[in-house]
Amino acid sequence: MPAAVPDTPATSDRTAAVPVPARDAPFEEHVAWARSVPVVGLDLAPVEGRVVEDPLPWDYAALARELVASGRGPVLDLGTGGGELLSTLAPFPAGSAATEGRPSNLPVARRRLEPLGVDVRPVESDDDEQLLPFFDGQFAVVLDRHEEFDPDEVLRVLEPGGVFLTEQADSRDGVRLSTALGAPLPWDPDSVTLGAAVEVLRDAGFVVDVAREHEGLRRFRDLSSALWYLRLVAWQVPDLASLSPEAVARYEAPLRALHLHLAAGHEFVDEAPRFLVVARKPF
Repeated sequence: MPAAVPDTPATSDRTAAVPVPARDAPFEEHVAWARSVPVVGLDLAPVEGRVVEDPLPWDYAALARELVASGRGPVLDLGTGGGELLSTLAPFPAGSAATEGRPSNLPVARRRLEPLGVDVRPVESDDDEQLLPFFDGQFAVVLDRHEEFDPDEVLRVLEPGGVFLTEQADSRDGVRLSTALGAPLPWDPDSVTLGAAVEVLRDAGFVVDVAREHEGLRRFRDLSSALWYLRLVAWQVPDLASLSPEAVARYEAPLRALHLHLAAGHEFVDEAPRFLVVARKPF
């Protein structure tokens, strides 16, 4: 399952000129808004207050900041998006880096992170394995918020005693919305779980120190925010990611039904389960 989207600092100035349609505005206005507002990095600012997730019982950013500032050594951030979260953790140890697999995010991340001394690299893939373009033992800390990871590669690039901190979305994330739209799931909803993550990390040679999970929910409050969110998480309903007229026509009946539900003042509630793991490479 592709990564879910983390909460990110709001930067809504660029969308201020695009008025948000009222909840009960015509269907077409909601589609037009969702098409017109740019998707930049992993920034959720355009739908702030309209796509709302339950708060987590842990603070990933605080845990990551503590590791960055610990003096352990260089830090690697996997799937940095546009660098929205990582940039808030500066200053960084010399030699720190980040990866990003979405080509449209790379220039955004580089503009944000390279002035902070972070080397941003595209991820490379071979036979469906995520190969990291770094030397063995190059990093003291690897961070990963919602990015798919290869435990053997993470172990390889960590130095002995290095720490891996990851927050992941359980693969039940987004299932209700996809089902409501009649869209096939592009992943197995039982494939990404805390138990499975702990197992693969231990099998790779990690010692798992922390393993926590959270049964969260995500609430959509209007159609335009739901459609824009599906552009951001393009893997969830790939046919709708472009919001092309043909795609909207294909899903028009369930989209209009969802709009009527939301326009009447109701919310659409989806699952947004998360889990957190802290693991270390033995000396």
